[in-house]
Amino acid sequence: MSEVLVRGDAGGFAQEILAGTHRMVSDEPVESGGTDKGPSPYDLLLAALGSCTSMTVAMYARRKQWPLREVTVRLRHSRVHAADCADCETKEGMLDFIERDIELSGTLTEEQRGKLLEISNRCPVHRTLTSHVEIQTRLI
Repeated sequence: MSEVLVRGDAGGFAQEILAGTHRMVSDEPVESGGTDKGPSPYDLLLAALGSCTSMTVAMYARRKQWPLREVTVRLRHSRVHAADCADCETKEGMLDFIERDIELSGTLTEEQRGKLLEISNRCPVHRTLTSHVEIQTRLI
């Protein structure tokens, strides 16, 4: 089990993030009241999904010895009215919507490209985001 520590001054939005030996900063943009010292929490969420997607696709292509040269993942997050989402299970209220565009560079066949698209949905972060997640919170 990995552990991430996040702490911040209660007077603002900037947060120090410690993940193992790595230090990062998260903040909100100036127009949202932050100081823009780092990516927003939703940007970090998209980065987690994008990096996991790219890693998973590349790993599969390496195992198959396919001629994949590079993977580029572009992501966008928005909130949409559930009634406007054709593929959504619920039609009430708002829901989070993530658009993910994957660009594959290399001399891949259409069959290989299709398989890599299928594999992209198997990355662990994608599976976590599309499953039921329990968050246990304790005040210590």
